[in-house]
Amino acid sequence: MQAIYPLKIQAIRSKGQQARLYVYFPLPLAAAIGVQAGEEVQWELLDRGELHLVRKQPPKVQATQRATEGPEIRRPPHKQSAKDKRRRAAYASGS
Repeated sequence: MQAIYPLKIQAIRSKGQQARLYVYFPLPLAAAIGVQAGEEVQWELLDRGELHLVRKQPPKVQATQRATEGPEIRRPPHKQSAKDKRRRAAYASGS
């Protein structure tokens, strides 16, 4: 399963202080993985083009049934852009 949430990094500029950069967490993504406000996370740098968000204390799984056991969920196929294809090809050849 692949979900893509494009966003822009925002800068907050206060008088007499350096700008701070912020990345917001889209609500559908937060809901999908159960992220809560105030939860502690950290960034792990994989390379210059990829960050990994690590949850310090992820909540216990509350699902009572695996998604694959229920009725089949039909999703439209993901359309991969040419840029995505090039990036994935470059990543695969570099590893």
